[in-house]
Amino acid sequence: MKIASFFSGAGGLDLGFKKAGFNIVYANEYDKTIWKTFEKNFPKTKLDKRSITEVDPNQIPQNIDGIVGGPPCQSWSAAGSMGGIDDPRGKLFFNFIKILSHLKPKFFLCENVPGMLAPRNFKAVENIIKLFKQSGYNVTKHLLDAADYEVPQERKRVIFVGYREDLRISFRPPEPVTPFDTDKVTLKDAIDYLKNNALPAKGKNYTNGSDCKIDNHEYMTGGFSSIFMSRNRVRGWHEQSFTIQAGARHAPLHPQAPKMQKIGKDAMKFVNGKKNLYRRLSVRECAEIQTFPKNFKFHYNAVSDGYKMIGNAVPVMFAYHLALKIKKDLSKLKS
Repeated sequence: MKIASFFSGAGGLDLGFKKAGFNIVYANEYDKTIWKTFEKNFPKTKLDKRSITEVDPNQIPQNIDGIVGGPPCQSWSAAGSMGGIDDPRGKLFFNFIKILSHLKPKFFLCENVPGMLAPRNFKAVENIIKLFKQSGYNVTKHLLDAADYEVPQERKRVIFVGYREDLRISFRPPEPVTPFDTDKVTLKDAIDYLKNNALPAKGKNYTNGSDCKIDNHEYMTGGFSSIFMSRNRVRGWHEQSFTIQAGARHAPLHPQAPKMQKIGKDAMKFVNGKKNLYRRLSVRECAEIQTFPKNFKFHYNAVSDGYKMIGNAVPVMFAYHLALKIKKDLSKLKS
């Protein structure tokens, strides 16, 4: 089955669908710092580098089975502007829906942050769902945690899935694959093999390039803000990671360090005598926690761009299980 991808980023969602057997025939990404990474890892996919606001639906392959994407989340996130649909980035949802209405594929999947479900955004989200329905889709909304789907990270996300009304089916999320604490993939499972090889970024936090023995295994250096130091940022080896964010300075700390110590209401400190153990997770470690495969190389000059494209991505295994469920639902139509 053929799909088109929007707001593709580094391709976490695309890779999950590809792993499930879908063919990504078209992708759209406007951020030039990501283009090389996507093109090197998806050489057979046409990458449209225009803003989605400039894309003519007639220029997209017309015989696709689905479209997928995650419109920029900063406008809905507590860590962002919290502008919601009033933010220009929030309005990109409408461009996504416009293309969906024109192409009328069998399904769509849209991913976003849980912040969009905050009470302040209720009317905006209801309007988005209304527009999806007016486009001819039976749409459902779900709040899911990627940790339930083989991802070593607590990462809650809102998933919209719609099937074209004439198909007369509706989407229900796949059953959790790792629902219990004893099932969860841990940091030790994901990044233990990387614990001895990380390099600090070069001056001004530029990449070490080929000096990294393992691709992208380098971490941002520099101080930690008072906001960062307001709570513990260390998870142990046998736990799941905190959510991997797009901001490099807010990357979680490596599990080699002890948990931070509370010294006030909103103040923590590093354990005395252990300060040398506190470093940010490397770009590669964040990629592993986002379940990108080991052979997936990220291309950038500024290390912050590596963190950004990984933090904004959909975890590959999370996307894979969603894609498998959609594939299973659609396969029943042929029987």
